[in-house]
Amino acid sequence: MNETNDLNDSFEMMSKVQMGSKDNKKSTNPKDALGIKKAPLSTLPTGPMYEVALAMLEGARKYGRHNYRVMGTKASVYYDAAMGHLTVWWEGEDIDPESGIHHLGKAMACLVVVRDSMMMNNWVDDRPPCYPDATKLMRNNPVVETILKKYPDCVEPFTEKNKDKRECD
Repeated sequence: MNETNDLNDSFEMMSKVQMGSKDNKKSTNPKDALGIKKAPLSTLPTGPMYEVALAMLEGARKYGRHNYRVMGTKASVYYDAAMGHLTVWWEGEDIDPESGIHHLGKAMACLVVVRDSMMMNNWVDDRPPCYPDATKLMRNNPVVETILKKYPDCVEPFTEKNKDKRECD
């Protein structure tokens, strides 16, 4: 299937999501027919967008607004930065102590910047060589099903929330 057909399928799907049933369509406004075929920006949650905007403001003040559009980006730099924010968040630190911005907002900003640079066609793709068949990586998923069947009654995980309630032998 070509890219145009994929886009048409996406627009059709988005219109169903945006408008719901045919009964929701207003017959009095001809803009509805065109409006539902545009990217549904109303589906983006504003809270995280504000956090990304704060992270982008920090970057704009430090490096110059839209510097990545002019200078380009290097994939590994933004991968490392995004993963750095994700891993410290995963380990329990929500807020970046240097900026006061949520680590997830900063990780998303990293991804936005590198994706924008990709769209501007000025990024350096220094990712490692591709696996010959990346789908082989997903072939481990049936192993998960086997493990889940073997151990149907999972031991409660040790988490930050329940660490004081758990007793270790």
